[in-house]
Amino acid sequence: MQQSLLTVVNLTVTFGESKVVDDISFNIRPGETFALVGESGSGKSITALSVLRLLPPAARMQAHSIALQNQDLLTIPEIDFCKLRGRRIGFIFQDPMSSLNPVMTIGQQVAEVLEIHFQLSAEEVRQRVMELLAQVEIPDPERRIQEYPHQLSGGQRQRVMIAIALAGKPELLIADEPTTALDVTIQAQILTLLKKLQRETGMALWLISHDLALVSNIADRIAVMQNGGIVETANTQDFFKQAQHPYSLKLLAALPKMDSCIGKQPQTNAPLLKVENFKVYYPIRKGIFKRVVGHVKAVDGVDFELRAGSTLALVGESGCGKTSMGKGLLNLIPSEAGKVLLNGADMTQLQGETLRRKRAEMQIVFQDPFAAMNPRMLVGDIIAEGITALRPETPTDEKQRRVAELLQQVDLPAESALRYPHEFSGGQRQRICIARALAVEPKLIICDEPTSALDVSVQAQIIELLKNLQKQQGLSYLLITHNLGVVAEMADEVAVMYQGKIVEHGLVEQVLMQPRHEYTKTLLSAVPQLQG
Repeated sequence: MQQSLLTVVNLTVTFGESKVVDDISFNIRPGETFALVGESGSGKSITALSVLRLLPPAARMQAHSIALQNQDLLTIPEIDFCKLRGRRIGFIFQDPMSSLNPVMTIGQQVAEVLEIHFQLSAEEVRQRVMELLAQVEIPDPERRIQEYPHQLSGGQRQRVMIAIALAGKPELLIADEPTTALDVTIQAQILTLLKKLQRETGMALWLISHDLALVSNIADRIAVMQNGGIVETANTQDFFKQAQHPYSLKLLAALPKMDSCIGKQPQTNAPLLKVENFKVYYPIRKGIFKRVVGHVKAVDGVDFELRAGSTLALVGESGCGKTSMGKGLLNLIPSEAGKVLLNGADMTQLQGETLRRKRAEMQIVFQDPFAAMNPRMLVGDIIAEGITALRPETPTDEKQRRVAELLQQVDLPAESALRYPHEFSGGQRQRICIARALAVEPKLIICDEPTSALDVSVQAQIIELLKNLQKQQGLSYLLITHNLGVVAEMADEVAVMYQGKIVEHGLVEQVLMQPRHEYTKTLLSAVPQLQG
């Protein structure tokens, strides 16, 4: 039997009286891909931080043993562990923007690892940095080493994180949700890259994720975590053919199914929203006087219709103009040209009180529910904010009654009104944002990536909630997303956006099952499919 590279025996982590990780044991073999899966809060990331001895001061860790090959990681002095961390074990964090130093260049941040762990000259460090950036397929490394994190796209920043993790030539690479916030095409590129680097270097890969479809394409073995414990461990093929534990079966059942769009009947209601030749441009300013020298055409002459009571999905990669479209339709950012006809009224021509009144008919649910709410306001005040702004004549007791009713509609208890946003989970916060959008009784809700940051089971709950609200209230949704599984579950029609233009538009079954445009085919080919 192959000797383990990493062995964890009876690991427990507590915060005060709460057990976050509860007596777990597992091992990772040299050169294999081991996936630790489960929902947020199950203890996955804390397990990895325990192995690296990076737990916060409030945490208490106990373990029978944690060994890297034959080296006991629990007894090594911290000064020696610093030499091991980043050298024998690399780590890719979930959010590259918060993990990279915003005031250091990309080249400096990759070089930092080399300067700590290797005796190299300045020129050797520079050459190795260039090699690493080329290895993770960042174009034009010589130029990129002088740039800062904000000058790179999300996918490129994640590649930089991989380059930093690989710089020490680790035996074990821990990747904590490395593709969560990325588009399907970028996600596929990052996973292909990780597998390629694994083959070239022979390192083991410990993948932490809640995306079972993704895991099925890359992992050799899977361990499922729930409430701090490992409830099932199996080879990937066996797991997806015949998972044993009820929680594993629940996770698999919650995955959006691409074939759920088959047989959907086309909507015949009259159009609620008509968009004609709509444009959103961002000025490019240069020079001392910041003169406009050109424009970024985020939305470039778009036409579509959205029928009453139906869902139109707007899909495409980050940067294609989806969010600019949503904000432009709401007049949250200025549009360059075109018409936005909501029940016949052109939103682009309205101003002042007329616009304010009309805006009540069209609301938005943002991608990040925590960032979309004021952390100092009570949930009840957050939900009532739209009523206060758009219907100031509403009496206080009527507002309170409406807030309680809205909380009930999104399956939250009425007493939630007296709590703050930080006291809720991610899924609950998204429900609060949906309640806020419903408060002024809109006809149309723009849902901007409403499930992208959520676990698969919570995502399934939010999808079901939105579908139920649509049936009960006749709502229309403009669903902005890059998750084609969610599109199959929710949408009636799909518009595919690429470089500011809609390149394909049709019924959801036709677009997802028989795409015509090459870009749509590329998007669909990048969607991870369950293997097993």
